Amino acid sequence: MDGFLDDTCGGLTELRVHGVHGTPPQTTLHHPHPWRVAGDGVTGFYRRWWPEGRPAGGDADVPGVRRREAYAWGGLTSGGRALALWLPLLPFSLVNLAYFMLPRPSRGRWLRRLAEAGLRLFALLLTGTLVGAVTRASVDLFGWQCTAPGRACTLGGAPAFARWLAETQAGEPSRRLAVAALAPLLVVALLWWLGRRTWQRDEQTVVPPGGGPHSPIPLARPRLWHGGAPVWRLRVVHVSFAAASVGLAVAGPFAATRAGLALTVANAAVQVAAAALVVLPSIARRLDPHTGAAAPAWLTWSCRGLRAAAALTLAATGCAALAGLGPGAAGRQLPGIGAGALQQALVLGLGLILLAAVAALAILDRPRGHNPAGGHALDGLAVSDRPRDHDLVERRALGGLGAWVALMLAAGMANVLALGLLFWTAGYLGEPGAPGSPAPPAVMLFLDDTIWWRAALVPLLALAALAVAAVLWRAGRTERDRLAKRLAHYYGERHAPAVAALWSCAALTDRAGLVLGVLTGVGVAGVTAATALGQFGLIAPVGGLAGALSSAGSWALVAVGVGLVLIGRRAYRDGRLRRTVGILWDVSTFWPRAVHPLGPPCYAERVVPELVARVGRLARTDQDQVIVSGHSQGSVIAAAVVLQLKPELRRRVALLTHGSPLRRLYAAFFPAWFGAEGLAAVRAAVPWHNLYRLSDPIGGPVFRRLDPFAAASHGPVSDDPVDRHCWDPRRPALGEPLPEARRHSDYWLEPSYDVAFDRLVRIKAPA
Repeated sequence: MDGFLDDTCGGLTELRVHGVHGTPPQTTLHHPHPWRVAGDGVTGFYRRWWPEGRPAGGDADVPGVRRREAYAWGGLTSGGRALALWLPLLPFSLVNLAYFMLPRPSRGRWLRRLAEAGLRLFALLLTGTLVGAVTRASVDLFGWQCTAPGRACTLGGAPAFARWLAETQAGEPSRRLAVAALAPLLVVALLWWLGRRTWQRDEQTVVPPGGGPHSPIPLARPRLWHGGAPVWRLRVVHVSFAAASVGLAVAGPFAATRAGLALTVANAAVQVAAAALVVLPSIARRLDPHTGAAAPAWLTWSCRGLRAAAALTLAATGCAALAGLGPGAAGRQLPGIGAGALQQALVLGLGLILLAAVAALAILDRPRGHNPAGGHALDGLAVSDRPRDHDLVERRALGGLGAWVALMLAAGMANVLALGLLFWTAGYLGEPGAPGSPAPPAVMLFLDDTIWWRAALVPLLALAALAVAAVLWRAGRTERDRLAKRLAHYYGERHAPAVAALWSCAALTDRAGLVLGVLTGVGVAGVTAATALGQFGLIAPVGGLAGALSSAGSWALVAVGVGLVLIGRRAYRDGRLRRTVGILWDVSTFWPRAVHPLGPPCYAERVVPELVARVGRLARTDQDQVIVSGHSQGSVIAAAVVLQLKPELRRRVALLTHGSPLRRLYAAFFPAWFGAEGLAAVRAAVPWHNLYRLSDPIGGPVFRRLDPFAAASHGPVSDDPVDRHCWDPRRPALGEPLPEARRHSDYWLEPSYDVAFDRLVRIKAPA
């Protein structure tokens, strides 16, 4: 190979880990010619290559002495075209987030296990919600209603395939249902394929031996990133449950016959067995990969037996339906639709139980040791030794109820997707209507009153969102006016308002919990009311204000569904859009698939082991040192990697984070993993500097906030060795325009970055 490339490993290595948006290696390295030295096209380690030969200057790589290396992991979340298929799986990802938001107090372990079992059951019901929506759209609206004699699909203007099925199988409803069931079965097969493909690619990576399996810090345990076996078991349970729900929809209308009753009972038994397995603690238990421990054999055989039973029952149901099961029960809607209402009632009831459990755990896990000024003993320093005005209080987002709020958001998003699909299908095949609609039944495809009432919630939620936005705008304006007075001394009267607006806008991130809490409260109250109105028939959602709200909500839900399809289709073709959409997965899929196996895959189960192995290769001797430089989400990955290293290897490693959400987001929403103990363990493990800007809406200090106004006048006033404040935008010279703010990007170009890096260097380069 021509040119110059340092392929050595000894000496000092700056290992850069990028953040969200799939940052390319040339940007991370700040060099136009990156060259992959390890890894593959999905995740790889890159170094700078100079095509003209070895360069001169103090910044260039020197073999055996120093080098700059970048780890690119964006291919896991924004590189493949399958990313376009992940958008409908966001509710599943939120359920996994809820597990890691769950408080983990030292007391009440039985209560936590009960809550974890409830989370797994909630996740299973969520799978049933989404698959059930496809089943209802296809089997009920199309197979049972539209293609029935004299209904919408027999009239002129109906799609050709629908008219063909209605004409050829008019007297055999079971055959119509069997054909219509192919759509939800295809969805189940797609979910299985996506889950299995990503499971083989990511979750089979084993963490190299390092941190002890009995560490009191949950983030330091290797088993966290070793989920191959439990994810496989959960996937079997969820796919079996979903397949049985399709079979139940096909067999249920014919339960009056002997064959139909037997198939109905068999499919229901598969679902009950899946629900019984999913609440067992051992079904999702992760084992340390270095101890040789294995799951109980009976559990593995139970999952295999469930898988076989589900497949045989589904095959028997399909064959019997194609052979003919008789005329079936009477009714304009598919008999057995009440089972969907029962499942929704179970979701609501389970949600209330989980609310009580999470609230109790939050009370038991309430932070203790606050000093009178509101600071918290984060780092083992005596209260009297710390500047109380600058300590960061250990706060719990949403009062510790983040897990429950995430669950409700997951259920809400799943219902939005489900309702959007139902209204679109009804509008495509005919005309959607409520049971009390006065229109002719021939063109109507009927949806329950509960569905219409939930559609009516959409305009109300939009109004609530506008109200919250108005409150935030007012709060931001107040903060801007307050900051402008203090910034005038540093930036001048001319530029202070612009900088104050920038900083106050970035500070709104800290109010994210309030926004989520208000919208979740409104949504849960609305869904409860809608369920009651629909079940008891107190008011029909036809005509008047109720009808207007329901109609507007139905159109909005269809628009959301169509928008997601268009985004997914474009993301499949457009790599740039895939990287933009991938930001969502960069944040949400850092955590393993602990309770829902069909969500988007956890990239950290591959990234963390690869980085641990690479650091071990680059820092083999005491004459070597690796400074892991993590930006944004990369700082979260770097903190997790540090705790997985062997104690003797940590002496050769330092940590430099910038734009880090460790305290601002992760410690607030995931206190059991990145709370006071977790962050203190990272600081005790390696030397650490953290750079932050007040214009950054994502990053922030980790331990202590430096007062920039006091520092500008009197020099740094914080004695904390970790956090370092960076002014942004840069202070202009007299008569110059205000420089462009960097906000969350380009920390590597900050002068303070080089200063912090030099302070972390332990080894001396040879002359």
